[in-house]
Amino acid sequence: MALEDKNKLVKDLNAIGDQDEKFRYIIQYGKSLPVYPDEFRNEDFLIKGCVSQLWLHPEFKNDKLYFMVDSDATIPKGIAAILASVFSGLTPDEVIAFDTSFLSDVGVEQHLSMNRRNGLASLHKQIKMYGIAFKAMQK
Repeated sequence: MALEDKNKLVKDLNAIGDQDEKFRYIIQYGKSLPVYPDEFRNEDFLIKGCVSQLWLHPEFKNDKLYFMVDSDATIPKGIAAILASVFSGLTPDEVIAFDTSFLSDVGVEQHLSMNRRNGLASLHKQIKMYGIAFKAMQK
């Protein structure tokens, strides 16, 4: 996702004043994902620390990372979809340096339960770990 697309996403979320509407937007965002391949629906790609089942699969091509996600719960899937699209297309260095505070800035993170915040933190940590791993492979 280009920075302009991330900025549009932030603008769209900020424009939604009602928290329920914001979460409907996030749920719809998750529903718009391509089908997650069954071959990646296993323990290797399961995010630990998330109450729901949430899978994250990385792909490294042309020196950039791309992510696919899926979850058995709609809100985590939508938030994961947002993060996957924000981080996809970035170099490992950009993934490592990227700040996800925009989720707080748009009023999403503070309305999540503690369990979902922990899952979000675990997802973000795993994305950064993939950035570190793929950066090491480039050397």
